[in-house]
Amino acid sequence: MTKREFLAATIGAGLSFTGLAQQGPVGSSTSGRPTRKAKTTRLFKAPDGYPNAIAVTPEGLWIAEQKESGQGAINYHLPEPKDLTEHAWLVDWNGKVLKTIATQSRNTSGMAVGGGYVWMCANAAPEGVFQVDMSSRQISHRQIPLGPPENGGGCHGAMWQDGKLWIASLRLRGILRVDPVSWQPEYMIPFYQSPDRPRYHAIAWDGGAIWQVIGNDCKGYVDYRPALVKYDAATGKALETVEFLPGSCDPHGLAMHNGSLISCDAGIHPNWRVNDSPSSGWIFRIDFV
Repeated sequence: MTKREFLAATIGAGLSFTGLAQQGPVGSSTSGRPTRKAKTTRLFKAPDGYPNAIAVTPEGLWIAEQKESGQGAINYHLPEPKDLTEHAWLVDWNGKVLKTIATQSRNTSGMAVGGGYVWMCANAAPEGVFQVDMSSRQISHRQIPLGPPENGGGCHGAMWQDGKLWIASLRLRGILRVDPVSWQPEYMIPFYQSPDRPRYHAIAWDGGAIWQVIGNDCKGYVDYRPALVKYDAATGKALETVEFLPGSCDPHGLAMHNGSLISCDAGIHPNWRVNDSPSSGWIFRIDFV
């Protein structure tokens, strides 16, 4: 889809498209935005598997399992899973599993919990968003809007806020707000453009703002430079950026809990060896310094 076609589609759908001019490298003195630092503190290990998305509810922390199969398993030199089911675990704040939901999502890289459902976002075929109830019954499987009906592209993050589902869409390179009932796109914030950090991951709500994990392309943990960007949710404007101190955990999922950002280290990262990060499989807190 060309830019002209995309804009025509968004206008036709009544989509609010904001923040088109989010340019400039993270930490650039010419960006005019504040830059802070952050460190990470390990909290507890996720259940066995690769945790690549999280969500916070009053009941505890939800963690989405990611599995690699087919070409993904080959790329990471992993055995083909015997069971392709990917789980959503509800754990307490000590890591004790309270509930397990089975889903048919594939290579899950984003999740949200809201409206009585778990929303698992696939990053491999058949892609799309799997809506699953609390008894593991699949309610729907729908593609990310504004793409081909059979393939709306992959996802690297999701969240539930005020009855709406927000999706970090890789194909659109934007954070898309969707009505979860009609499945109509309503609003989109284009990803912050940083030439030195072109990777985008999870999103989290922060009182009218949205945090997103970004990072650089690299071949291993020692060369990774993750960061956070904060958007004004109403305008899409990038408000500030936060760079992680060396030695921090590798952030994938993102959620807010008691005023602090929480994340997970999946253990799987494109172009890295599996479990290359020393904190693979850990849930951790992000502290600004």
